[in-house]
Amino acid sequence: MGRRRLGLALLTVVAIAGGGVAVTALTGPRTPAPDRADGKGLPPATAPVTRGDLADSTQQDGTLGHLGERKINAGGPGGTLTWLAPPGSVVRRDERLYEVDGEAVRLMYGDEPMYRTLRTGDKGKDVRQLEENLAALGYTGFDVDEEYTAKTAAAVKRWQKSHDLKQTGTLGPDRIAFAGSAVRVKETGSGSGSGGGDRVAVGDRATPGSPVLTVTGSEKVVSFKVPAAQAGSAKTGTRVQVTLPDGTRLPGRVSAVGRAATAGEDPQDRTPKIDITVSFDEPAKAEGVDQAPVTVDLTGTTRRDVLSVPVNALLALPDGGFGVQVVEDGAARDVRVELGMFAQGRVEVSGGGLRAGMKVGVPS
Repeated sequence: MGRRRLGLALLTVVAIAGGGVAVTALTGPRTPAPDRADGKGLPPATAPVTRGDLADSTQQDGTLGHLGERKINAGGPGGTLTWLAPPGSVVRRDERLYEVDGEAVRLMYGDEPMYRTLRTGDKGKDVRQLEENLAALGYTGFDVDEEYTAKTAAAVKRWQKSHDLKQTGTLGPDRIAFAGSAVRVKETGSGSGSGGGDRVAVGDRATPGSPVLTVTGSEKVVSFKVPAAQAGSAKTGTRVQVTLPDGTRLPGRVSAVGRAATAGEDPQDRTPKIDITVSFDEPAKAEGVDQAPVTVDLTGTTRRDVLSVPVNALLALPDGGFGVQVVEDGAARDVRVELGMFAQGRVEVSGGGLRAGMKVGVPS
């Protein structure tokens, strides 16, 4: 029977549909192969039909680090810096960020900046943020809303008493600073990035609005880029395995996907790419220095409990469709098959009475 063997160089165009991947077109040279590789009609080599899970995965190079770099600026009237949270430390709600003239400025969680001194009668989102933090710390007795009431002021006084402060019932940027969550101190001052940056130290003068600390998010994440055409392989929620520099493999998921494609910095590769962020299931296990290289395995579609054969076992049949050469009892026969997912150098096959353990012909 005339047929054409599909070599590894053959290109397959696949379309994802119904949770699987099916061949929709085949291109490239199709040189006829001999019907039989030896006098007995047997192929030069065989491989087993296997049953198991087949996962469509890709591998990307990523970088271990922290996201959300921002500045913590000095509030209040200014003064001398008498203490700074050290680089590498993590500051959580109600913990000290820095001290001016011996007075601590503490972290509270929220996206609105602390731009004014809050007092009874004030209204706004910053009021709600403050009340949410007070409630989270156990200073309750008020409604969490956008109005600073006498009950809010009473809770503030209790907070002030717990920190040995004058109990005024008012609270301003000389006492607290807002950030979205716990922060990790990257460096002091405005850092040393592309803008030059200025470091500060204990004993320096802090003026209102001047950078005191550069901070990031507290949890380790992985960042990498994928070509815009492959963005579908890294949708939010996609499961991944991250291999750290020491070989440790940790599970995680895609937590953020960039909205705009940008050209890379490599002049040899200006392909538009999308920024991808991966969060770990157990961030505490993601040890290692910042900016360390890691490998990310993206798990795409998984086909459970299917039969598969090596891709190079496929035959293009003369009358259309595809088949494999089954070898049994010292003889070979061609069997038509239906194709499913292509992954890991294998292809899902069904039909023709195939079962796990059968041998199919492959090139030597």
